[in-house]
Amino acid sequence: MLTVLDRLPPGLLEAAAGDLHRVLPGPTLIHLGGRREAPLFVSVLLHGNENTGLAAMQAVLTRHAGRTLPRALSLFIGNVEAARRNLRRLENQPDFNRVWPSGTALDPTAPGPEHAMAREVLAQMRARRVFASIDIHNNTGLNPHYACVRNLAPAFLHLATLFSRVVVHFETPLGTQTGAFAPLCPAVTLECGKPGNSSGAAHAAEFVDAALHLDHFPAHRVAAQDIDLYRTVGVVRVREGVSFAFGTHDAQLSFVADLDHLNFRDLAPGTRLARVADARVLPLQVLDDGGHDVTGDYFAVHEGELMVMRPSMAAMLTTDPRVIRQDCLCYLMERTAIPE
Repeated sequence: MLTVLDRLPPGLLEAAAGDLHRVLPGPTLIHLGGRREAPLFVSVLLHGNENTGLAAMQAVLTRHAGRTLPRALSLFIGNVEAARRNLRRLENQPDFNRVWPSGTALDPTAPGPEHAMAREVLAQMRARRVFASIDIHNNTGLNPHYACVRNLAPAFLHLATLFSRVVVHFETPLGTQTGAFAPLCPAVTLECGKPGNSSGAAHAAEFVDAALHLDHFPAHRVAAQDIDLYRTVGVVRVREGVSFAFGTHDAQLSFVADLDHLNFRDLAPGTRLARVADARVLPLQVLDDGGHDVTGDYFAVHEGELMVMRPSMAAMLTTDPRVIRQDCLCYLMERTAIPE
């Protein structure tokens, strides 16, 4: 399933995400040499409808065309078939950002070509003594550009704040690329806003270029005034069988039309999120990092309205029904401090 190359194939730097199937046979790992041997690893298009990473890497590689890269670079291009159809993933596929051997819900030797592909990529990068890992994503709601980490060691936070002062520490979901690389090197996920936004691609490209020029990571802590640090406390999903819509009252769960405008805003108790047709049923489910149902701690239905119950903050709230069904409605977060 995995194609491995040691040079850029013709047409890669010009192809749109939807046309990559004309250039690549499928998931592809491209190793390029550089002045510093330990490679920077960058993954793009783990979700086929998130094209900012491809645009960013095309810009970086075009900028360095005809010159030796300041550091070796290994570029992984993920779900080419989903990109062809501008979908997160195809219905018969697992999520390409849930198949990595980083404490997945399945055993790390899980069957399936996508799991084997992820294990092979990780093995190759371990053998090459990877310097750092960057996974570039978009999201479908209104969010600031921010970075996500699985580890709060100084090197991870220095890398993350090179992209944004807004950093999210997460434990779940499991099986992510960033989680898989965290034991090997400083690893971050970049959330670059909505797909197709040129500012997101430009921001990611500048970050990757800066990372290519890094010689090492500082050992000292990131200063508290230089970071806004959050940790995820739960993932929110619409319960199976519950119909939902936005801005209408034509479903069991009728969210406010501009729900995604609540991302990265303090949600006070009593904040209204939706109208609920059947007040006997709590239509959302919140699972914490341990998989425990903590829905009642965060939401309640009062007089037909779905309300926030405790101070919190949301990330990745979306109004895209397909994303909600395939992944989640959002993640809940709390502010946290850099550990001593």
